[in-house]
Amino acid sequence: MSMSDATTAGTDADPLGPGSMLYRLTRQTRWGLVATRAIVLEAAHPQIGAALITNSTFVAHPWRRLRNTVLSAQRMVDPDIRVRQREAARLNRLHARITGTDAEGRPFNAADSEARAWVVATLFESAVTMCRLSGESLDGPAMDRLYAEFQSFLALMDPYGGKLPPTLREFWRYYASVVEERLENTEAVHVILDRLFAQVPAPPLLRDQPAVWAAGRALAGPAATAIVVASLPESLRARLGLAELPGTRTLMHAAYLSTRLATRLLPEAWTRLDTVMTMLDPAYAPQRNGDAPAGPPVLEGLRRGVSKAGALLRLLTPDPETATAGDSTVRSASRFFSEVLDQTGDGHLDWPDLAAMAREIATRLDLDTHDEDRLFAAFADWWRELQKELDTDGDGRITGHEYAAATAAMAGSALIRIAEVLFDVTDTDDDQVIDAAEHRALFRTAFDHDPGGDAGERLTRGEFVRRFLGFMAGRRHSGVYDQMFAQS
Repeated sequence: MSMSDATTAGTDADPLGPGSMLYRLTRQTRWGLVATRAIVLEAAHPQIGAALITNSTFVAHPWRRLRNTVLSAQRMVDPDIRVRQREAARLNRLHARITGTDAEGRPFNAADSEARAWVVATLFESAVTMCRLSGESLDGPAMDRLYAEFQSFLALMDPYGGKLPPTLREFWRYYASVVEERLENTEAVHVILDRLFAQVPAPPLLRDQPAVWAAGRALAGPAATAIVVASLPESLRARLGLAELPGTRTLMHAAYLSTRLATRLLPEAWTRLDTVMTMLDPAYAPQRNGDAPAGPPVLEGLRRGVSKAGALLRLLTPDPETATAGDSTVRSASRFFSEVLDQTGDGHLDWPDLAAMAREIATRLDLDTHDEDRLFAAFADWWRELQKELDTDGDGRITGHEYAAATAAMAGSALIRIAEVLFDVTDTDDDQVIDAAEHRALFRTAFDHDPGGDAGERLTRGEFVRRFLGFMAGRRHSGVYDQMFAQS
């Protein structure tokens, strides 16, 4: 079904329900083109760019940022209005915690209404651009309806704040003025363009062939970046110092046209965005009620086979970090610091790193307000404990060396409280034991991982806490928690 056809297909009173154009669009593979382009336009906004650089994991984990953006958009148009309201509330809490001052001393706030309106504006304009570049014109009624849906999207996300212009004519004037007068050559834009496609995780079949994947990514990454750059407004490209290479416009049109043709000609299950992103990154797979991950049966069978093969390989292969004694604990802690704790990628541990970990957990577990507040409070207490115990030079941040030299100090009361929050939200029947079903629900829903045979193990509160503390101290390896925190 084309975008224009959708104007007559879904005329129900719910502007964001299954009958909406936006609902269908966010589930198509080509929504990935929309989201990627929109993120670049967002990052050029000074408020958003500063928030991304100083308080986000997106510098170190750009792919995870894109994945979470896609997942959030799908939740915001979920058939269940309660899911939408819950996601909107989560976004409001998340953005309210991101404040600070940029490198030029200008204050920023991720909950700023103007910035949030710009986020939605970039998604709408990028959706229109996607249709145009793929040869699919939107007639007047279709354009009006799609714009009205994005207005409803913003109203749900920011009911008392920012608004888009009331009419399309006014929107295009607003969009042009922001591009010309507000967008800047921010560091965040160049981080996205330099790192996003350079850090796409290897798909399951190539996880054991890093050289093959790296070679393919080295060829495809620059092409994908060139496609994004070529689709940006010309005046913005000039301001960002981004040259358009010969042939990139042809490449861009071919990419957009191919995604449209695939959507029209291939079975829907093959062209869903969740299918494609799960093939690239199994940690993405959307979940429902703790059941098996969503997706075509062939893809799920492939994922299970690869997972079993990987588990067997890990059983047969000694862990080089834990096979020897002596200073191996320090080496493990150092590696853990760089791969897991340093979420913002600046080489130090400070509050933005721990806040980013808390946001990722809250997002994956879809915590309610009470549990999310408990989690953030525990992380804040842990940060104060770490500063007191490990910040030996008093500079307000912790180096990898300071952390690795004192891993025994990692089992403080605050870190135990973090583990207890995870235990409480997993122990749904409140019997103080995580049984097999709860174990599977936790790892599938929160960590996008099938624990396999380990799911049959019953964990008491004490055992669960002990394992979590071992992981956070860098002493215990866990592929599940690594997927949660360390993946790009």
